[in-house]
Amino acid sequence: LRMLQVKLIVTGDDFGYCPRRNQGIVDCFLAGAISNVSLLVNGSAAADAAKLARRYNIPIGLHANLSEGSPVCEVLKTNSSLLNQDGFFHGKMGFRTALSKGLLNMSEVKQELKAQVELFHELTGHLPPHMDGHQHVHVLPEVRHVFAEVLEEYGIKYTRVPIEPGLHNCDWIPPSLMDFYLGVEEDSFNTVDVFTKHGIRWADIYIGLSTMGRNMSVSSVRGAIDSAVLQPRARAAPGSAVTIELMVHPGYPSVPPTGGCGEGPDDFSQSWERLHELQTLIKPELQSYYKSRNIQLCSFKDL
Repeated sequence: LRMLQVKLIVTGDDFGYCPRRNQGIVDCFLAGAISNVSLLVNGSAAADAAKLARRYNIPIGLHANLSEGSPVCEVLKTNSSLLNQDGFFHGKMGFRTALSKGLLNMSEVKQELKAQVELFHELTGHLPPHMDGHQHVHVLPEVRHVFAEVLEEYGIKYTRVPIEPGLHNCDWIPPSLMDFYLGVEEDSFNTVDVFTKHGIRWADIYIGLSTMGRNMSVSSVRGAIDSAVLQPRARAAPGSAVTIELMVHPGYPSVPPTGGCGEGPDDFSQSWERLHELQTLIKPELQSYYKSRNIQLCSFKDL
């Protein structure tokens, strides 16, 4: 176990959400605690985030957003199936409900995803090396096909498939949240073939649902990594490394009205849990655990 080489991609999601999130993510990166970020291009501080990534040489990909705030595609800002009656995206659960009722136009989903890739390119000067979905919308039925087509069209090689080993044994996760996670897991299982067919890749193992917010601690992160490397998928060929992506959400809490993706910051962004993640990730005990386990932090472009 100890000698297995692990490449760990620690991705800070929601870069661009607000200036305080950006600052927290940068502080985490400079402390060597995260190694990759995912940008919300419709976030209120997205342009600032792109500048920070360039200044500090932070590896950056796209956090495609179809559920929170406003679209970036001009045509879709009015009169689109992606919007609720208030003119914003349907929300984390609202998007799923609208999808299951057949109310979402997939050509509009595709249009918005492409507009977000184009805006990412405009902000950063390059295409995203990886692209995943905010609130895991990219693995949902129908959306997964369109998402895969967009990645293939732009030659974006990497994504995220949120299937977390040992998730079922995490008895600290409240039942309502566990139901959501198990839904994400089932959707992810059904997405594997679609992404594979389009030549898209992802880390060998994904973790981060069981360690989000208040549930993050040095021991929960260690536990998730330890159980990940015991997976059959972690049996890397001799001399090659196993890759793990750890999804994290560090930051300083948002202070309304600043932040969000067009309708102000949500509760999770304003809560102490973001700061708690930041403080946990930069703990020396976690860094020394990585060293002792031969775990090397990297980004998708290092794979």
